[in-house]
Amino acid sequence: MPQFSQTSIDRLTTCHRDLWTLFHHVIQFVDCTVVCGFRTKADQEKAFDAGLSKVHYPGTHSTKPSIACDVAPFEGTSIDWGKLQSAWFAGYVMGVADRLYKIGTISHRIRSGADWDMDHDVDDTTFWDATHFELILSDEEKQIVKYYEN
Repeated sequence: MPQFSQTSIDRLTTCHRDLWTLFHHVIQFVDCTVVCGFRTKADQEKAFDAGLSKVHYPGTHSTKPSIACDVAPFEGTSIDWGKLQSAWFAGYVMGVADRLYKIGTISHRIRSGADWDMDHDVDDTTFWDATHFELILSDEEKQIVKYYEN
């Protein structure tokens, strides 16, 4: 059975409990690595400048706990960044997330960067970020969310 490295655990620990729970279910069957959880202002701006994010600080990674994480499939000794593999992985994660939400194990629905508008059509995604997963917050939660600068 696959398991997270200490680095992945440390990164996942910065995330909301629903993301922590989701990926502890995913890792039981699919090897993956946590690339990013919480981002500081400098980290978010670096991701934006590199074209890895479409938003300046603050963003969904900049809450404490983070309401977003980047988790990628891990094949052998490296991350598989291929579009087909990341699409498959995003679909798998979303299936697990839907199931966990329906049975009440997690309290939020999840969105993937493979399908930002959540219309189940990945071909219309203009910014492909399949390994990005974030909580869908209620309007009330959005008002409560605090962004932190480190």
